Amino acid sequence: MKTLVEFINERQADFPYATGEFTRLLNDIGIASKIVNREINKAGLVDILGYEGSTNIQGERQKKLDVFANEHFIKALQHGGQVAAIASEEEDGMIIYDNPTSRKGKYVIAIDPLDGSSNIDVNVSIGSIFSIYRRISDIGEPANKKDVLQPGNKIVAAGYVIYGSSTMLVYTTGKGVNGFTLDPSIGLFILSHPDMRMPDDGKIYSINEANYIYFPEGVKKYIKYCQVDDKATNRPYKTRYIGSLVADFHRNLITGGIYIYPGTTKQPMGKLRLLYECNPMAFLAEQAGGKATDGFFRILDIDPYDLHQRAPLFIGSKNMVEKAEEYMLEYSKNFCELSSPSKSCKDCEENEKKDKQ
Repeated sequence: MKTLVEFINERQADFPYATGEFTRLLNDIGIASKIVNREINKAGLVDILGYEGSTNIQGERQKKLDVFANEHFIKALQHGGQVAAIASEEEDGMIIYDNPTSRKGKYVIAIDPLDGSSNIDVNVSIGSIFSIYRRISDIGEPANKKDVLQPGNKIVAAGYVIYGSSTMLVYTTGKGVNGFTLDPSIGLFILSHPDMRMPDDGKIYSINEANYIYFPEGVKKYIKYCQVDDKATNRPYKTRYIGSLVADFHRNLITGGIYIYPGTTKQPMGKLRLLYECNPMAFLAEQAGGKATDGFFRILDIDPYDLHQRAPLFIGSKNMVEKAEEYMLEYSKNFCELSSPSKSCKDCEENEKKDKQ
């Protein structure tokens, strides 16, 4: 059996800035996730279920476990000394570790400490999502917002922890995706899913159809496509929606499928956060052979302008995402302007010219 620490040490040379600091940083994330996992496993036995009483920057009521996970990831990454700052979905602004050791830290982290928290009280799989960037501000100075407001194509490592029937940590440093299962008897993450690859096609589509009337026409047409009986393309597809991005993505990563959280007429930018959810999952998807877009453009090429910026997300098996994009381009081209403000109509015009050629 190969442990997470052993695997990271062996693969350190694959990372372009190979240092012991990066290895320790990934190990700190593993330790923090084990602490969160411990509390989740005994959530029904201690007073940690339910709402904490406060709201986060998005106006969402915070669960007690949300707050617990956020605090422990912040503390674990602070004491390691490799991280200069952290941006969390649960915090209004960045947490800048302004001490002599942390100022020398080479990395910043964007994290969703507990994804799918609406499922906490009913014992459904939830997770933690993280992405690591190499800071662009001067080493020795306090980090700043620009360090984390980098496009996803600048990510140096990303991953998630899924707390389910078993607890798994899945991560990539840009050299493929590997999964580790926590062995509770020894308290170690063990390599269980080496070189994870997402099938090019799948039979599952994941979307919250309760919002159907607010979807762009392209999404509605794609849903109907998924439901049509066609043996040649293995349709109809099955619909599976857990309501936890980590859980839905993890299933589709293994079996193939597509997850869609589009922009709507009520929320043109969608609900998911670009830095904390879309970017790290998009990086993982591409490393596993999948694809991730906002319906028109590659997620990892979007230039972020705000810590809590949202983006529509079409992610999963490559062929399924591309088919959904076809429907968006044909039936919801006008939606591009609303959901992709970082792009211009000139991009669409250039793509049209290329297609005609």
